[in-house]
Amino acid sequence: MTEALPQQRKKILIVGAHPEPRSLTASLTAFAAGHLRGAGHEVRVSDLYAMKWRAAVDADDFPDHPADRRLDLLAAAEEAVRTGRPAPDIAAEQGKVRWSDAVVLQFPLWWFSVPAILKGWMDRVFARGFAHGPGLPPPYSEGVLAGRRALMSVTAGAPESSFSDRGVHGRLADLLHPFQHGLFWFTGIAPLEPFAVYDANVLSRERFEAAKREYGRRLDRLFTDEPVPYRSLTDGDYDRGMRLLPGVEAPGTSGLDLHVRPRG
Repeated sequence: MTEALPQQRKKILIVGAHPEPRSLTASLTAFAAGHLRGAGHEVRVSDLYAMKWRAAVDADDFPDHPADRRLDLLAAAEEAVRTGRPAPDIAAEQGKVRWSDAVVLQFPLWWFSVPAILKGWMDRVFARGFAHGPGLPPPYSEGVLAGRRALMSVTAGAPESSFSDRGVHGRLADLLHPFQHGLFWFTGIAPLEPFAVYDANVLSRERFEAAKREYGRRLDRLFTDEPVPYRSLTDGDYDRGMRLLPGVEAPGTSGLDLHVRPRG
């Protein structure tokens, strides 16, 4: 029998977003960090609430911007990256993203989206000049952050059936599309299918243990599972106006699924 090759050591950033350190989100964050370290990986954790992360973008993000000049956020962000002078907390998180081979976001689904503090992390960290912008590769392609993977790990209070094609909340893939496609794939990061724990408000000990086992399996495949096969903006599927060309999709495809290549 051939011995299995040891898993290559990777660098993984986990970003957690919940104000309660005894929450399910915090428990899953700790589990993921321990599981990945146990597999030989190097892990850094950004616990946004513990860090007192400031969610709002404002002039304080750009220490060198003259106070008497109108603040152009995109231009100021690009200049701060160019000169290596963004706010220290932004610079630290951008450094973690650069360092990482994969980013795991651990959060509860609040009002069908990520918590505001996590959205603020995205807004401030994935700045123009760092993750997108002129002089960098085009969006929705092998962009500036290419080579990295992303996994969104979500807890939701409602049952799984309510997040289906006929479920009242809509498909989880659609709810997370702005982040899977519009944040990660936009910047070249390859997102995996999200991991979700449903009925989180009434989770029994038995179901929690089962969820951890399944989460562990997903983490074990963080670098081997196929990412969501989003179409590239540069592969000829879109016209000059960034509109999908007619007839490239499989018959019957509609909505956000138009931007995912058929598997197989």
